[in-house]
Amino acid sequence: MRTEAADRTTTLPTGTWTSDLVHSSIVFRARHMMVSTFRGELPRFDVTVEDGTLTGTAPVSAIVTRDEKLTGHLASPDFFDAEHHPEVTYRSTATRVEGDELVMDGELTIKGISSPLALRGSVTGPHEDPFGLQRIGIDLHGSIDRRDFSMNWQADLPGGGVVLGNDVALAAQIELVERS
Repeated sequence: MRTEAADRTTTLPTGTWTSDLVHSSIVFRARHMMVSTFRGELPRFDVTVEDGTLTGTAPVSAIVTRDEKLTGHLASPDFFDAEHHPEVTYRSTATRVEGDELVMDGELTIKGISSPLALRGSVTGPHEDPFGLQRIGIDLHGSIDRRDFSMNWQADLPGGGVVLGNDVALAAQIELVERS
């Protein structure tokens, strides 16, 4: 019997693979009020792996939080500026192995500003599903400083500190299906 841990690898497959949105997620987290972690999600996105290169796009209008006003603020020029920059994109430029982790170097573009971003993680599979299709899973994580993308909004707290942390953690669990 194959185990999940035994299936992990640090190699992206060849061929063309497209994301299965139902079984995938992209989330981000940032410090809030100096005491907790705020979470948001990009539930709509398109990720393709083609011959070892990963490309992903997500519409900013799809960002989801637990508060409608907060979601609206994230779409404003203070953050993503959805009206002028409707998509977030990532494109890998190289992959390498460090220890037992896949390291994917690439470029993240938010608000028309591109910055290098190395993501770390692993690849699971491929496995054949009950319908005869091959599937892989890619788990990646990394972090950015939101100010690198001109997301500078901030407010001071009365007793010291700030409302929102600058470091934003990113995590993606993507299931992909091979296309012929």
